[in-house]
Amino acid sequence: MKIGKLSAALLAATMLTATSTAQAETLRLLTWGGYAPEEVIQKFEEKYPDIDVAVTLSNNEEMIAKLRATGGAGFDLAQPSHDRIYAAHLEYSIYKPMDLSKIDTSVMEPKLLDGVKANTTIDGQVYAVPHQWGTSGLMADKSKAPEIKSWGDLCDPQYKGKTSMRLRRTILLGTAFAMGEDPFAAYADLGKYQAILDKVVDKLIACKENVKAYWQGGDDLAALMLSGEVVASETWDSTAYKLYSQNPNIVFVPPATGALAWIDTFVLPRKGEADEAAYKWINFVLQPEIVKIMSASTGGTAAVKGGKDLLPDDKKAAVNAAFTDADMANLKFFANIPPGVEDMEGKALEKIKAATGG
Repeated sequence: MKIGKLSAALLAATMLTATSTAQAETLRLLTWGGYAPEEVIQKFEEKYPDIDVAVTLSNNEEMIAKLRATGGAGFDLAQPSHDRIYAAHLEYSIYKPMDLSKIDTSVMEPKLLDGVKANTTIDGQVYAVPHQWGTSGLMADKSKAPEIKSWGDLCDPQYKGKTSMRLRRTILLGTAFAMGEDPFAAYADLGKYQAILDKVVDKLIACKENVKAYWQGGDDLAALMLSGEVVASETWDSTAYKLYSQNPNIVFVPPATGALAWIDTFVLPRKGEADEAAYKWINFVLQPEIVKIMSASTGGTAAVKGGKDLLPDDKKAAVNAAFTDADMANLKFFANIPPGVEDMEGKALEKIKAATGG
């Protein structure tokens, strides 16, 4: 069959456009603030010009809610914490197994990789790998609150009106440990866990006179600490590390019962459409030169071998000022959350908010 030159040109252009369209791909990333800095996105898109990165910022609760609402659709790569995967998938079927052969796991810190694999293996298949890790604990201005060592110290009468906390599950767990309980062990007996929560609720309601403000985000807490309005608070370690560079009296304090450790992961939503792009992103951000950029943005430590050495100098100094080897050995990694626990904790927090105005 013969076709004219114009028709041939049009056909070629149409085929080229169709090919380009077929090759174009968007990686839809559901992640935390700071976990997809613009500099990293630009470098990734330069290396993979056929992939565009679209970022939606979220947190653990919202990630699960978004994926639950769509049955795992709408995103290609998500980053929930290691304790928010197993039960969420069993209950809502929102993730799919990972092909570890497509990820360079040799660069990951073995303890963190093994821990995440153990927490997220279902029917013999692994559903997540680690990315960033850090802890929650206490922050104190040592020039004003040198005795702060325990979650319970936030309620010490000598600090009346000078402490802060965030009314989320971390303060429930930390307070439980400070009261001599092991909330993670109690997950196996929800009746026992409810009894622990009831005690914690009473304790935190009684503590309201000590609380200057209940912080919502890291910027809120930073302003309170730098102004001196608050001398001690429950906090993410990354917030304390940032403030240390501005005021070396403000340090992260691992609680005596152990800082609560989290690992943010990579998971594939069940109906994601760009798995290969997702694997490329995972491998890309685990490269040392990219880890340095990422850690400067997140304040967390990458789950790679030598991750601490890839932190910015000021954060490295802050980590060394906060943690001894004994503190590191005493970390309490968040346990998998069984179905029903988040509802129990949510109701406990609502009681505290209602009674304190938090």
